[in-house]
Amino acid sequence: MFQLKNVTRQFGRKIAVNSVTFDIPQGQMVGIIGRSGAGKSTLLRMINRLNDVSSGSIHFGDLEVSSLRGAALRNWQRDCAMIFQQFNLVPRLDVLTNVLLGRLNHRSTVLSILNMFTREERIMAIGALERLGIEQTALQAAGTLSGGQQQRVAIARALMQQPKMLLADEPIASLDPLNAKIVMDALRDINERDGITVVTNLHTLDTARNYCERIIGMAHGSVVFDGQPQDLTAAAVAEIYGSGAEIEESMTSTSIKIPAAQDNTQSAGVKPLALAGL
Repeated sequence: MFQLKNVTRQFGRKIAVNSVTFDIPQGQMVGIIGRSGAGKSTLLRMINRLNDVSSGSIHFGDLEVSSLRGAALRNWQRDCAMIFQQFNLVPRLDVLTNVLLGRLNHRSTVLSILNMFTREERIMAIGALERLGIEQTALQAAGTLSGGQQQRVAIARALMQQPKMLLADEPIASLDPLNAKIVMDALRDINERDGITVVTNLHTLDTARNYCERIIGMAHGSVVFDGQPQDLTAAAVAEIYGSGAEIEESMTSTSIKIPAAQDNTQSAGVKPLALAGL
């Protein structure tokens, strides 16, 4: 069980997140929606401890996440993987090495400095890329890939952390419709197949409805809605986005249906382990 209790984050006089309290059972897929500036990204960054809480507490089981320091904090950031809108890859490094960087918190400092990854880790990385359908890009520089491919590399890197929880901050905001669907399908597959809790900020309502079993709506730093997709009524939407907001849910990056044959990133006849020199 993951718990936030009266969590607040203040930047000077501005309150970005205001006394937020909710629980997330293990294995749930949760979508957080709201206007820009509602506090969604700040909330995720506090969960991952990229930002400290100003007051309140965050717990994962018996672990008080909000008070962690040093090695314990690094261990939490390993167990709570984060996927960013801008991918945060190293463009000049090949895809395989970018994915292997997800193992850094599992390894000694010396091995990390020497960039010495084991055969088992390389096999694991290729497996993660295969799962995302981009194993054929393993030896390409990450900076040469499309945005959708780079986001899938970022997801593969997160899987290498073997996380207990996965956070995604607007993972499809900069993607075209086809790649947005592929990325959301991948996150749902991780949630359903691996039982990993997934919490994702989303900017489109029907994406949240279609992919998340629970939706949390934020406005002005506070939670104003917390329920299942069918509970997200017009009145609830108005409270989240403002009573004057006109929300067209069909204008979304994941409302289209994409035949599998159109995903041309799948490789034909590629031997994945050979790509890793194995």
